[in-house]
Amino acid sequence: MGEDSSSLTVPSWERKRKRKNTPISAVVVISLLVGGSAGGAFGYLAADFANGVSNSTSKVKDVSNTNSISINPATETVSQIVQNLIPSVVSIRAEGNAGSGTGSGFIFRQDGYIVTNNHVVAPSVNGGTLTVYLDDKTSFKAKLVGRNASYDLAVLKIDATGLKPVQIGDSNAINVGDLTVAFGSPLGLSGTVTSGIVSAINRPVTAGGNDDQSFISAIQTDAAINPGNSGGPLVNGQGEVIGVNSAIATLGNGTQSGSIGLGFAIPINQAQRIVTEIINTGKSSTPIAGISIDSTFQGEGAKVIEVVADGPASSTNLKVGEIVVKINGEIVEDSTALIVSIRKNNPGDTVAFTVKDSAGKEREVSVVLGSREEG
Repeated sequence: MGEDSSSLTVPSWERKRKRKNTPISAVVVISLLVGGSAGGAFGYLAADFANGVSNSTSKVKDVSNTNSISINPATETVSQIVQNLIPSVVSIRAEGNAGSGTGSGFIFRQDGYIVTNNHVVAPSVNGGTLTVYLDDKTSFKAKLVGRNASYDLAVLKIDATGLKPVQIGDSNAINVGDLTVAFGSPLGLSGTVTSGIVSAINRPVTAGGNDDQSFISAIQTDAAINPGNSGGPLVNGQGEVIGVNSAIATLGNGTQSGSIGLGFAIPINQAQRIVTEIINTGKSSTPIAGISIDSTFQGEGAKVIEVVADGPASSTNLKVGEIVVKINGEIVEDSTALIVSIRKNNPGDTVAFTVKDSAGKEREVSVVLGSREEG
């Protein structure tokens, strides 16, 4: 059983689903990108693949009709992008009783606010320390301003001014095939830059443990990113940040290995709301629909097993046993896809669930999303 926005249980990688009459030549898992000694403690499964085909289908923007999309060709060379962005990228070391690890981040404001992943800072929670290293190797002790495990985001503050913040882009404007450049400190190698393209968009990705799972409608890229790249920026051909590097797919051989060209980033349009709320209040809000769904359901869609009393959906006629097959007109493949789709919205937004009863009859239910505070 899993709540729509807080406690879905994701099957472990040991419970891989097999396809009849299809030999499994390789299994791929999606892991968080924390580096160093914390990798073992914070690298968890996000989804499983067989023969390179995801068991959880995602919706990819249709680029077959070029008249229907806006093409944004690169305006700068990769070299120019690097020269502009490198001063805004930082390395982060987190230490605490739970272990230690390294990651990346980027300067969000000139007065010392830095964006990274929640799983990068996790070892420092409850009495640990955070150290931020700028591009010129200057180091600062950092304060954790706030974090949101549901979106795998965190904000740090260092005592510095006059820093160079990144330029924020529009992740809703990207197209499959657009240039991407990834920055960070993979395996502790600070100042590393790789380039590639947007491989897919709206890819449902989950990561983390049962207590801190994040659900991301991710940007997929083939730019090489590795453990330690977590929290670093993914930028477009204009040198604008379009995502926060968060996870990679690796061969499921029992050890965390390097990039195989399947990297995932949190879209900046989602991240910016969370980051701004954390800076302003120290906390942020995660949208919830107030339903519990069956994570073991094998059919198409997400099966409702509870409508939470006094929750957002309790004022509707949504019924236990009904299956959510669409949200805002988009097909819902499974419970993970439903949670990811909910979190693409903001608290207070109205979403339209298309639900199907046991007889196969469909109807539409509108839910005004509530919120859960995270800090």
